[in-house]
Parts: sequence; C-alpha cells; structure tokens
Amino acid sequence: MHLTNRQLYYQHLATPAYVPEAIEFVKSEGIYIYTSKNEKYVDLVSGVSVSNVGHRHPKVVKAIKDQLDSYMHLMVYGEFIQSPQVQLAGLITKYLPSHLNSVFFVNSGSEANEGALKLAKRATGRSEIIAFKNAYHGGTHGALSILGNEEMKYAFRPLLPDIRFLDFNQEKQLKEITNKTAAVVIESIQAEAGIILPKPGYLQAVKKRCDEVGALLILDDIQMGFGRTGKLFSFENFDYEPHILTIAKGMGGGMPIGAFIASKELMDTLQHKPALGHITTFGGHPVSCAAAKASLEVITEEQLSEKANAKGKLFVNALENHSKIKEIRQQGLMLAIDLGDEKMGAKSIEILWRNHLIVDQFLFNRSSFRIAPPLTINHKEIEAINQILINSLNEISI
Repeated sequence: MHLTNRQLYYQHLATPAYVPEAIEFVKSEGIYIYTSKNEKYVDLVSGVSVSNVGHRHPKVVKAIKDQLDSYMHLMVYGEFIQSPQVQLAGLITKYLPSHLNSVFFVNSGSEANEGALKLAKRATGRSEIIAFKNAYHGGTHGALSILGNEEMKYAFRPLLPDIRFLDFNQEKQLKEITNKTAAVVIESIQAEAGIILPKPGYLQAVKKRCDEVGALLILDDIQMGFGRTGKLFSFENFDYEPHILTIAKGMGGGMPIGAFIASKELMDTLQHKPALGHITTFGGHPVSCAAAKASLEVITEEQLSEKANAKGKLFVNALENHSKIKEIRQQGLMLAIDLGDEKMGAKSIEILWRNHLIVDQFLFNRSSFRIAPPLTINHKEIEAINQILINSLNEISI
C-alpha cells in the first residue's frame, strides 16, 4: 500500500512536538509558502530568521546550481583549499572588526556555540561559563547547558558543570564575572525571551568586565545576524565588540551552515594540545558556502540591513494603537507583539494561521508572537499584511 506524505509524517518522522493538524507545504517563493492545495501563506517568521533574503532567492539558487556542477563534499573540513569556503570566509571578515578574522565553519547554530565554548575553555584554561536567564543557544548538550530555562533541560541532566546564570540587563550582577570565568555567552537582544533590548550601556559594561578579568565575550548572533536588526551584525547597533561571534540561520540563504569567528591567534589554539581540537566532517559544505556567499552579497548589494528598521517601523506604526496589544518591542525587522496574556498569545497564533499568516510564539514569552519576515519584503506587502493582522487581532476573544 502506498502511504501518503501525511501518513509517513505521523508514522515515521521523528518530530520535537506533536502537531495534530500539520500542513503540507510544497513550494516557496519570496515571502510566500504554498500548500499541496495551492493555498498561499505569508511567512512572517522566515523559518526562524533563516530566509532573510526570502525563499529561493534567484542569486542563491544560481550559486547552488553552479556549485553542484563543480563539486560537493570532497574531504573533512579544513583538509583541502576549497574556493566556496575561503571566498565566504574572506567576504564575512570584510564586514567584521579586524580582530574577528578567523572563521571556523560548522553546520548549525548549536554547533557554532559548541565550538565557541570549547575555544574559550582552551584559550583561557578556565572552565566557568556565564550565561543569561531566558536565553536560547541550541539543543546539543553544551548549548543546552547554557540555555537559560530549566524546563527545557531538566530531563537531560547532568549537563556541563561550572555554568552560572545572570539576569539580562542587571548591571550590578556583572561582578559575578571573575578571573575564574572562561566566557560570558550573551545575545545583544534576547530573542526567545521576546525581543528584550539591552539597556543603554549594558553591553559595553559586560565587555568591560570581561576585559578586566580576562574572560572571553561570546556573542550568539545566530538569530539576530545578517541584517535582521538593521545592521549586518547585532553588536553594530550597540557600540561593543565580542571576542568570539557565533552565526548561523540567516547566513545560508536557506541552506544549513554556521560558524564561530575569533582572532587567528585565538583560533589557532585549537590546533595543538590537543591537535584537531575541533573538527567537523560537513562543516563548510561547498554548496552551503556558495549559497551563503550569494546570500551575503544580496544583503549588502540590496542594502537589506539598512532598510530593515524602516520596514519594521511600518508594522509598529500600524499596530501600536490596537486595543489588544500591550506592547511592541522592535529592532530592525524583528518584532515582538505582546498581548499581555498567554491565552491571548496562543489564540492569536491560531487565528493568524487560519488567516494564512505564519507566526509563532517565543519559547520563553508565550504572551507575545514574533513578526520577522524576510528582509526582502516590500512596503506594499507590509501594508496588506498589516490589515490582515489588525483584522485577526479583532477576532480574538477569550
């Protein structure tokens, strides 16, 4: 008997959560995703900040096809000189501070954070890691250890030892960063907490404290990188620079790729005591690197970073006076629409999906939903979407 995709989905696909009414999507283009019934949905999540240049951007698709005509995987990452890898590394570092000049490619954001943690421990000879409550950094054991929510990790303990958590934006707590601390892992803007912006001077104070005690500052820019915040990288909004930067999601234009970036001096410590201090088979896959290079070129050439704030403000201006909305938190094209109540938040998702707008709630802030469309979205599309958002919010009744 021939099984349908829906039957195969429920019988054989391992998924992180049960979705009783899963929708089958078969095509995507720009800001739109189409179902098997040819229904059109607007992607207001961008695959969680992955599709920053939209779905199937022609330049990204061309780069992928061109690379397929040359070669795919050749050898474990770092063994050969491969043009897509070195060209992408050169382009990324062109837009970074001079000390962030060495790129280690991996496959995902979790892996980028794993590599960054290992680098910090290796370089400092220390073991303590400080992270922040309500921060999300991934699902692998090391990344999970620095995730600031106990509900998501208690079932998997024991995790890494020597992990401590601070409250974001509480400058008085920074004294807990000491000469025992290998690294502080932070987001410029706390994403899954519901777009929590830093207080003026806070991130500079974190960096200053790290410098005072010899700890390394790791910036997880996985969700907020590649133009999402109105700058290519989020730290550019707040006048500070990390020692180590982790990136992924919007990096690949829809293909899987991530990286951790540091100075050449720091990164070279992974080459000895022990040798092969960090290795990966598929990190820097040529096809993913070709796609990422094309995606970065689109972001810079089309000035998508520079346009993101103005586009984000179009959502704010249209929605800020709605009676159902308690607060809107916005940076670039990343918004949290806070309804002030978890039941309202859940109900809004249901209604918005019914009206063909793909949105989701934040992991650690269930009263808010996320608006983070592809950066390629235009003003006319935003205007039409805002009307659907307003009509949908009007439908909410608890």
